Parts: sequence; structure tokens; C-alpha cells
Amino acid sequence: MFSALEQDESPEGRVLAHSRGGPTALRILLGTQLRRLRIARGISREEAGEAIRASHAKISRLELGRVGFKKRDVADLLTLYGVGESDERDTFLQLAEQANAPGWWHKYSDLLPTWFELYVGLEEAASIIRTYEIQFVPSLAQTEDYARSVIMLGHSEASEEEIRRRVSLRMARQQRVLAPDGARLWALIDEAALRRPLGGQAVMRAQVDRLLELSASSSITLQVIPFGQGGHSAAGGPFTILRFGERELPDVVYMEQLTSALYLDKREETDPYMKVMDRLCVEAATVTESRRFLDALRKEL
Repeated sequence: MFSALEQDESPEGRVLAHSRGGPTALRILLGTQLRRLRIARGISREEAGEAIRASHAKISRLELGRVGFKKRDVADLLTLYGVGESDERDTFLQLAEQANAPGWWHKYSDLLPTWFELYVGLEEAASIIRTYEIQFVPSLAQTEDYARSVIMLGHSEASEEEIRRRVSLRMARQQRVLAPDGARLWALIDEAALRRPLGGQAVMRAQVDRLLELSASSSITLQVIPFGQGGHSAAGGPFTILRFGERELPDVVYMEQLTSALYLDKREETDPYMKVMDRLCVEAATVTESRRFLDALRKEL
């Protein structure tokens, strides 16, 4: 027996019924659909802001899914956009309610800056994660000991308990993203990251073993960009591209900085990164060659 919601074939109904990404994906979808309705009615952000007693900047943040939604605000916007009492309106309001639910990572909120909380939600919601790393092994492929070594670099004054919880969070992200029904991971790793002896030889040996184990998975693609390649397309540094199963959700390019992060989701902004990632995949060692490289590196350790 399917509920009316599960039978709803609207974009918001499909994601509400099937999204595995939790509140973050729902917020982005709700914002996207509200923007579509606003534009279709020829209403400016300023006018929409006045309807909910807020600024045009808040409307922009809502439409990007960067902040939570008040049910009253969504109801007022729907009225402004001409969506009266109907199944569509009910679905939007249910979407707003679920989009405000805390994610599984809420228990780590004291450790997570707001800009990274968004990424954790997007990561879990993604169907494909493509990442390029130059300094470290990607977070989703790290062992506990390697992760601890990386985390201690950025949190050298943290207590042992805080370090333990940060490692626990990273392992929880791995479990959820790399689960059988999780995302497909495509990671490109610069040789420099593999040559940097974080945590000592034993830690690096176990880390390379982990990469070899992951490379055998049908849902994970690992490619190494060897020093012999010389220069390559990603001269600007590491970045991650998140793609979602729901076609209504735009691709997101994520670039982490020291105390903040940059999120790009407009087509004209994300396309150049797509092209660079595609070129990197061609320039890197093939999957077979990369596994051979890891085997040889393992023997050196």
C-alpha cells in the first residue's frame, strides 16, 4: 500500500518520498522549487522578502537551501506565488517540515562549523562524488589512524576526547556514504598525498592497504596522478563535485578553505570544474595502472 505522498510524481514529492540525503537535500529541493514558482510569477526577491517580513538576501539564502525554513514563511510564499489549498501546497509544507529535521550529524554539531554541516548533508545526499586531492588521502577513504593524524594537524591543541569524536564523525561519514545503497565514489589522488608519511610507516602501510581494498569495489574508482605526469589540469587545488540522483537538484562544486568553504551550484560556475575533472581522469593513471602503483608503493613501506 503506497501513501499519497509516495504516489506523488512532482519533483518535491519524489524527493520527499525517496531521498536518502536527509534534510540538506530537502532544503535544496524546496528552495529550488520556491525559486521556480517565484520566477514563474514574475515576483522579485525584494517583493518575496516583504511577504515574509525579511530581506531579499534571506530569500536568496532560502532558495539556495542554505538555511532552515519556517513553515509560516513557506505558507506565506506559496500564497504569494498563487499556490492555494491543494495537494501541491500540502506537499510543499510537508517538505518544509522534514527539511528542518536535524541530520544524523547533529550530535557532532559542537565540532562542526555551519559551512561544513552543509557539506556533510550534501555528501550523504549525493549519488556520485568525484573528488581530487593533492595533500591528503580523501576523507572517505582514510583509515582511523590516518584520519587521526590528519585531524591532529588542524587541531593540535584539542583534547584526546575531541580528537576521538572528530575521527568518529569521519568514520560515520564513510559508513553512510560507502554503504551498499550509498554514493558512487570516484577519487583522484595526487602521488604527493601518498608519499607524505602521515602517522609513520605503519599507518601509511595500513592506509595503502585500505586503498587497495577500496579499489576492488565496483562502486569505487581510484586513480593516482603520478609525479611523472608533470603538470596537470587542476592547478587551482583540490575540489569535490557532488551529483544527485534527483534531476531537480543541481550539481555542487565544493572547495574547502582554512576557515570556510566555497559552494558553487550555477551551471556556468560548475561546468569549468566538470571539464577539469574529466581531463584529470584522462591524465591520471588508469584504474589498473593505479592499482599497480599502490601495490608497488605497499612493497616500499
